Amino acid sequence: MEIKSTDLKDFKLIYNECYPLLMKICYHVVYNLDIAQDLVQETFERFYMKNMSFPSEDDAKYWLIRVSKNLALNHVRRNKREINMVEKVKQLPTTSATYVVDGVKELSDKETIKEVRAAIEMLPDNLKMVITLKEYGDLDYKAIGKILGISESNVKVRVHRARKKLEEILSKEDGYVY
Repeated sequence: MEIKSTDLKDFKLIYNECYPLLMKICYHVVYNLDIAQDLVQETFERFYMKNMSFPSEDDAKYWLIRVSKNLALNHVRRNKREINMVEKVKQLPTTSATYVVDGVKELSDKETIKEVRAAIEMLPDNLKMVITLKEYGDLDYKAIGKILGISESNVKVRVHRARKKLEEILSKEDGYVY
C-alpha cells in the first residue's frame, strides 16, 4: 500500500504507528523528554512538508526513524559540552508504581538504569546508535541495517561489540568481572 506523507489518512496511520517508537529512540539518545518530543515533532513536520510517497508503511517508518535518529544525534553533538551526567539524572522519568514492588527495588533499579545509561553514553556513536535501536527501539537487525545504511551482518557485529563494551564498562564500575 502506497503511503503519501501529505494524505491525512496515511499521515494519521503512520503517526499512530511510529510515534511511540520514535519517542523511545529519541529519548534514549538525548535523555530529555521535552527535547525528544520536539525532535519527534520536527521529524513528522519534515515528513509532511517533503510531500513524499513511500511504497509501503515500513519504508515510511524507516525514513522516519532515520530522520529522528539524525536529528537526535545532531542535537547531542551540538549540545555535548552543555549536558553533563547530573542533568541527565535529573531528567530520568520516574518508575511507575506497578513496576516497582518496594522502595529498595526501585532504588536499585534506578541506580542500574543510571549506570547503564552512563555506560551507553561512553560508547562511540556508531555503537551507541545500534544498541539504542536494538534495545530501546525493539527493531530487528535487518531494519536497523536499512535505517543506518549498513549490512545486516555489520549490525550484528556492532550490537555484539556494543554489548561487550558495555560489559567492560559496567564491570569496571562495579569492580566485578562478569
